[in-house]
Amino acid sequence: MLNTLIFDLDDTLLWDKKSIKESLLATCNEAYALAGVDPELLFEAVKERAPEEYKKQSFYPLTVALGINPFEGLWGSFNDVHDARLRAMAADIGAYQFDVWMQALRSVGNEDLSLARKLSRTFIYYRETLPYVFEETFDVLTQLNKAFQLVLLTNGAPSLQLKKLEMTPALVPFFNRIFISGSYGVGKPDLGFYQYVLGQLDLKPEHAAMIGDNLHTDIIGGNQAKLTTIWLNREGTKNETSITPDIEIVSLREMHEVVERISIS
Repeated sequence: MLNTLIFDLDDTLLWDKKSIKESLLATCNEAYALAGVDPELLFEAVKERAPEEYKKQSFYPLTVALGINPFEGLWGSFNDVHDARLRAMAADIGAYQFDVWMQALRSVGNEDLSLARKLSRTFIYYRETLPYVFEETFDVLTQLNKAFQLVLLTNGAPSLQLKKLEMTPALVPFFNRIFISGSYGVGKPDLGFYQYVLGQLDLKPEHAAMIGDNLHTDIIGGNQAKLTTIWLNREGTKNETSITPDIEIVSLREMHEVVERISIS
């Protein structure tokens, strides 16, 4: 019988993509106000340069293992004292953040090093002050929390993921446990991470469902762990992979009906 719902965090409950977009736009508008830089061109340049520069970094393999994306790298400090790999990333992350803005500025015809430094700090400021939560998140969690144990399973560095939760403190009380890949050492879809979580919860796979927006982490990992997998496909994207979720939904508001159906079957 289903008794536990395991939720992904970013772009499942928190609208991380919107937070990144709005923070980038605000920073690019600052560049226009300060130096007349075309904000739309700079916005596109940063979106292009960030992944390119990220792949050049010595810490890039770690970000793949833990599931830390290039735009999280643009604002995180990664001051996780418990992990030498993240401490090494923290030592280099400032240079990455500066380089992205410097390369983006150069691509639109600006060579001002001091402006690049300012914009790298400005983006961090905006990202720390512009958290977005999906409209339905709290209503759905309130409803589900009455009948199920709720668990949060998120990829990333503990320092960054906990910062996101500090920025949206109303989320935390809904969850019995919160698991962050950086505390374990490797992230979704690694089977060992899922097995560790199930062991910590003393939970059999048939009693849990994994809910997330990412086929390549949440769903394939949940499938491997033999959980019921629920793919949150808000944009109605065609699934052109070989990854098959047990259930597909387009809104968290469908969860009440879905869990009732699972419980009956």
